[in-house]
Amino acid sequence: MSYVDGYILPVPKRSVPAYRRMAEMGRKMWTKHGALDYKECVGDDLAPTFAKPFTRLLKLKPNETAVFAYIVFKSRAHRDQVNKKVMKEMNDMGGPPKDMPFDVKRMVYGGFKTLVE
Repeated sequence: MSYVDGYILPVPKRSVPAYRRMAEMGRKMWTKHGALDYKECVGDDLAPTFAKPFTRLLKLKPNETAVFAYIVFKSRAHRDQVNKKVMKEMNDMGGPPKDMPFDVKRMVYGGFKTLVE
């Protein structure tokens, strides 16, 4: 069964184009180093009537939207190997961008074992 890193983060609506450019670079980097799949999705329908909405979870402000993203790996060990290579490449490039287009402190992240595939 595969292994998935997932995250959700708030992005100011005006920063979505900058975030997209950063996400496209991330996709190239992770897939180059072996990730099986890489998706970054921007909020569209964030007001469900049957569950707690992402807007409340992230405490989104009116000018923000949510990004839901995930990266798929062969296994947790594979994830660790790929992420190590990605982090090395990022550090070689000077580290993460100084001006992130989202609030890093409000990012929610975790690694997940696949339950159904």
